[in-house]
Amino acid sequence: MIRHQHTVIIITGPTAVGKTALSLQLAQHFGTAIVSADSRQCFRELNIGVAKPEPHELALVPHYFINSHSIHDEVNAAVYEQYALQAVSEIFSTRPVAVMVGGTGLYVKAFCEGIDHIPPVPAEIHEAVIDLYQQNGLVFLQNELREKDPLFWETAEQQNPQRLMRALEVLYASGQSISSFRTAAKATRDFNIIKIGLDMPREQLYHRINLRVDLMMQAGLLEEAQDLLSFRHLNALQTVGYREFFDYFDGKITLPAAIEQLKTNTRHYAKRQLTWFKRDTTINWFQPGEAVIDAVEELLK
Repeated sequence: MIRHQHTVIIITGPTAVGKTALSLQLAQHFGTAIVSADSRQCFRELNIGVAKPEPHELALVPHYFINSHSIHDEVNAAVYEQYALQAVSEIFSTRPVAVMVGGTGLYVKAFCEGIDHIPPVPAEIHEAVIDLYQQNGLVFLQNELREKDPLFWETAEQQNPQRLMRALEVLYASGQSISSFRTAAKATRDFNIIKIGLDMPREQLYHRINLRVDLMMQAGLLEEAQDLLSFRHLNALQTVGYREFFDYFDGKITLPAAIEQLKTNTRHYAKRQLTWFKRDTTINWFQPGEAVIDAVEELLK
């Protein structure tokens, strides 16, 4: 393996496992900055529902890709790849190490390996797919792709509405499966990459998720969702943490049911994250509290 002058330490794993705390420890240890790899914390208008780091945490070290975009901006893996490469380039101008942290697997993959070019989707098709999902739910997306894009469906994250909507809009816009645009070619990077994965026993993780949702409610998540209701059609709001309350505001479910649905959906999301990351054999796995910094120092040698 070629050894480069600079290194990016990537911390990943399921939601609520403790990635933020570890990233701050590592960034302070190495005197460097953090690049988020979370597809929702970049939006200025979203705060409580995306478990954004607290202001005092953001003040400890410089952060990139947090509060960097608006929910009205188009942000995807291709946008992230270019943003993150520029960010680490800036960090490397003064530091040999950068820290990346987040649980959006596709963004991490795009940063490490590059991403295939997919033709742009017209805005009207993009909005139409979102409308179809809002009117007909996840089952519609699943049935449509199972029937019209079996190539994608075989390997799809079948419970992930954002991934399914993306595949469907590409299919409608191009007439081709999104899978047909994927190549096996991987980009080469001129820096080293060390991947750290955090995991914990499932029961413990699910308890942390449930507790986090309760704390979010105390912090004002319901009010935040209410303030964002008029933007529910935007892609940034098609996400766990907000759409559950939109059903409540529509009178479809009770508030206790919405809160329980949020806990369930977040647990399912964590499970999907783990399934994605466990396929990556280059990740070094740890339990929170283990001597990760010492292990990273050894890996740097």
